Amino acid sequence: MRIILILCVVFVASCASIRDITNSLASLQNMQFKLTGITGMKLAGVDIGRLANPSSLSIADGISLGQAFSRKSLPTSFTLNVDAKNPNSGTQGAKSVPLTLDDLQWRLLIDDKPTINGGLGSPVDVPGNGKTTQIPLVMDMDMYKFFADKGYDGILNLALALGGQKGSTARVKLDAMPTVGTPLGPMTYPNRIAIVDTEFRGK
Repeated sequence: MRIILILCVVFVASCASIRDITNSLASLQNMQFKLTGITGMKLAGVDIGRLANPSSLSIADGISLGQAFSRKSLPTSFTLNVDAKNPNSGTQGAKSVPLTLDDLQWRLLIDDKPTINGGLGSPVDVPGNGKTTQIPLVMDMDMYKFFADKGYDGILNLALALGGQKGSTARVKLDAMPTVGTPLGPMTYPNRIAIVDTEFRGK
């Protein structure tokens, strides 16, 4: 009889826990994302981040870029910083729910032109405390492959607009599919989202 009573208590407690988790998930808000900047850009080995305009190029850097362009290859690397926000912070009587970004399958668009794609690499915890968590995405691409039609000056100006001293992510967009870890397991968003630098987006 005592064992049966204990089992009943455990069962009731388990049901209550499941009910709490279910209620939490029912009110769960999507994790939100926003682009916050490009750092460390290098174009064919030239540090673009220290340049304000094409006239800032040294003679050596100009020769290096010109030679790379003539070879029809401008390897480019940079870090695209993405802020993730967990809106389930426990405000307005709701329960705070920590989330984990398990994966973020993304495709990079520059001037709305699709370029490279990739994933998150490793999971990132995003606590429900109202603060943002920065996710650095390392990008490696060949600017010549995607923007050869702009010519040498056009590609250089584009690189400066993105990763130069006055650069911004205004011309960049991530077409992404997040997978978020929840108390009941991973959940992949039903639709892809466009991550931009003007606002946080989660759907």
